[in-house]
Parts: sequence; structure tokens; C-alpha cells
Amino acid sequence: MEKRYTIILVAGLVACIILFFIDIYLGGIAAILLVVLAMSFFIMQDSRFHPDISIFLRDDAKSIIVANRGNDIAKKIHVAIVPFNLEFDVPSLVVDEKYEYALTDMISEAKATVNYQNSQGFEYSQTFRLSALGKSDDDLLKPAFPLFKWK
Repeated sequence: MEKRYTIILVAGLVACIILFFIDIYLGGIAAILLVVLAMSFFIMQDSRFHPDISIFLRDDAKSIIVANRGNDIAKKIHVAIVPFNLEFDVPSLVVDEKYEYALTDMISEAKATVNYQNSQGFEYSQTFRLSALGKSDDDLLKPAFPLFKWK
């Protein structure tokens, strides 16, 4: 944990101890707020350096769009489209950047697998269902920063 977060938590602990001597209920409320603050700091640490690659078809189904919706750069991106035997590489995508791969023919149904790394070198792998007519994996209810496994 960063030094400034540790300082904030220690200062909050000292304030909780002081408030316990003034009034036990006030100290309890401060302790609950301190626990919530500590949990949010730990969640922030877990969600750092997390790219979130998303693959979907353009509306005319003649290109595949690879987008980075996370909060870190994605490097060494390798995309394979099954069963069309298409593979392509994207060197890197910064946050909120998109890459479009043009196709020769339209795709109605396919599956895309992607492998990539974050800036720290951790590898990620995901699979997406691509569909021109039906439901794809580009879900509007998907969280912006999925901390846990989505689906």
C-alpha cells in the first residue's frame, strides 16, 4: 500500500481511539467509517494496472474492433477468430483506444480469443462471442472496471 494511504489510515485509527474516550458510539461510527475507507483503498490497489480488452463487430460486420476499456496499457495483443482461421496482432492499446481490423467478408457468428499483457507483464486471456444478428458479449450492464470474474 502506498505511503499516503497508510498515513491516512493511521491518522484515522488515532482519531477513532480519541473518539472512543469521548463517546463510545461516536468512536464506533468512526471505526466503521475507517474500515470502509480501508476496504476502498484495498480495492483501489487491486484495480490498478488492469487493462480490459473488449472485442466486438462493427455494425456492418465487415470489421472487428478491439478496444481497451481498462485503466492500463495493454501490450502484445494477439487475437484469433475461430472458425475463420484469422489471427492478427496489435502492438499496444492505451486506455480508451480502439483498433479496427478490416475483414474481406462479413462475419455472422464467430468466437474471438485474445491474449495480452499489462504494463507490469502479467498475462491475461479472454474469449468473446461475436454475432452480427444475435446477442454478443458487448453487454451494457457489464461493470466499467470488473474486479472479479465477469459472467
